[in-house]
Amino acid sequence: MSSNPNLPNSLTGSFASEEPVGPQGAAFFQQVTGMLDGQSKDPAAVEAALSGWDGVLERVAADTYRVASMLLGEGEEAIGLIERVVAEVDLKACSSPAEARHNSRLHMAADAIAILAQRDAAALEAPADASGPASCIEDDDLEAAGVTPDELEQMISGPEAYRLRNWLEGLSVSLRFIFVLRAVAGLSSPEIAGLLAEHGGQAAQDWTPDAVRAIFRQALCSLASQLIHATATK
Repeated sequence: MSSNPNLPNSLTGSFASEEPVGPQGAAFFQQVTGMLDGQSKDPAAVEAALSGWDGVLERVAADTYRVASMLLGEGEEAIGLIERVVAEVDLKACSSPAEARHNSRLHMAADAIAILAQRDAAALEAPADASGPASCIEDDDLEAAGVTPDELEQMISGPEAYRLRNWLEGLSVSLRFIFVLRAVAGLSSPEIAGLLAEHGGQAAQDWTPDAVRAIFRQALCSLASQLIHATATK
């Protein structure tokens, strides 16, 4: 079992560890968003309350760029996407740092899917069979695929993250998008299916949560093979 109590074994949660958005956590976030209620404030009080606000935005931007670069590659496209996310996410409507992070990731995913649909209309085509081909994972137990949560955490967030990027480059577009949005961004299968259907163009209209789960299991099986190969060659 994982040594990280926040890292779930189930396919329903994010595998990557989550860091607080703000330097003082939830209390700081509540203080900052409370200053954005449209009421007049003492300038000195506002300056004091917002002294760490740039750090919050920087963390949101850095977190979102990490995920966007896995989807679109590093460069101007991913940077432009992050600029739009930071400008569009309504932080004052969020009740917690976790909600701010989640909303920024939803905005990022929607824009990334739309960008890819413009690049290649068929890249995110929904599978004809929602169940997909047979997978080495038959249930929600990660270790059934030969992958421990700690190994996934190291590949996503640890010093060997380059291995994950190299593996992602070899995946089909749909496998890469679904793996990153599920395992790294922590979006749910219904959320991803809805985003694909709404922003992925005509070819993506028939995505369902079950189809997302099936593709995600295929990606995890591929990752398990990658880990086995990497271990054997050490």
